[in-house]
Amino acid sequence: MDNTILYEYGGGLYINLTNACTNKCKFCIRDFSGIQGYDLWLNHNPSADEVIEELKKTDLSKYDEVVYCGYGEPMIRLNELIKSADYIRSVCKAKIRLNTNGQANLIHKRDVTPELKGRIDTISISLNGRDEAQYNDICLPELDGAFEAMLEFTKKVKAYVPKVVMSVVDTYINDDDIEACSKIAENLGVEFRVRKFEG
Repeated sequence: MDNTILYEYGGGLYINLTNACTNKCKFCIRDFSGIQGYDLWLNHNPSADEVIEELKKTDLSKYDEVVYCGYGEPMIRLNELIKSADYIRSVCKAKIRLNTNGQANLIHKRDVTPELKGRIDTISISLNGRDEAQYNDICLPELDGAFEAMLEFTKKVKAYVPKVVMSVVDTYINDDDIEACSKIAENLGVEFRVRKFEG
């Protein structure tokens, strides 16, 4: 099996750093349709050098946006994310977006949000629950305190990333839940987005 580190989707270039994740979300695309035309199951986690080598083979000037999003949680591989983002910054003007579950500080047992400054233009944080009970039911987190850690991460990352968005997927929740999630984002002073379920 080849390692698909880079793939195209919706006109953007996506980076698949790992298949590991601290959530087992019921709606995760890897358990349903996947990404058409790509096998994103990795045979090993790519090193920073491997990611950069793939980026060097790619005409990055074609893309307005480069996105860290694959079959796992990219911030588990924080070192590889930082080194590859620095490379992207050094060679092109593409905006850099990071899709995350917002548990990085819990995962690394320290505040990593300052390390995103100047590297990430937009961060999309998966909310997917109006409260801890619903979040735990839908996202099945492995780490205790994941919901509160995600909210705290969102508060902190606003100081370092220009655009912060909280998102929900429109399945396993109803309109009232979505409205409650919207209020959470509003109270945190960040944007809110509803994503379509792609099952």
